[in-house]
Amino acid sequence: MGVLDGAAWLAAFSLVVASAIWTKQTGTLPALVGIDQSAMARDVSVETQRTVQTAVLQEPTIEPSPEPATTSDTVIEAAPVIDPSYRWFDGKLIRPARVIYMTVTGYSPDARSCGKFADGKTATMNSVWTNGMKLVAADPKVLPYWSMVSIPGYANTEIVPVLDCGGAIKGNRLDLLYPTHEIALQWGVRQVPVTVWEYVETQ
Repeated sequence: MGVLDGAAWLAAFSLVVASAIWTKQTGTLPALVGIDQSAMARDVSVETQRTVQTAVLQEPTIEPSPEPATTSDTVIEAAPVIDPSYRWFDGKLIRPARVIYMTVTGYSPDARSCGKFADGKTATMNSVWTNGMKLVAADPKVLPYWSMVSIPGYANTEIVPVLDCGGAIKGNRLDLLYPTHEIALQWGVRQVPVTVWEYVETQ
């Protein structure tokens, strides 16, 4: 190492030591030669603006959430409320029209009940087996043929048609058909309320 090199090294070392002492005392570094701090500030400002602009451009777009599905505008009409006393007969809706207290007896389709008319046919020319042999004879002036009635204790109180008549069946009297004479006699003679039914008119 030459004398000049040694002097340069000593000068550099002295500068480093002096800088360290200055930093300890003032808390800042001395300004370095050749650095334009105003230019640095401008560069930082420009860079900051670019960063902000980039951030704004990269902001995610918020898409609106889909609207909830609306219910159908179709109006469903409520089923009509039917009176619990209504029933069905022959595929049609019927309702009780009136109640008549009647003298009720039983009969069979044989000669012991029908005499010479025991031909297996009713006065309306229907078979005695119509409606499962559950039908009645009445005075047509009181209950016209094809009237619908229900009698407590007969045919499980189901509705049965008036399809027959008889010489002794006049006024408020009713005769219930049974398959045999013996079963008809078991009914005897009773006074019971007979419900007369009618069709419900529908639009």
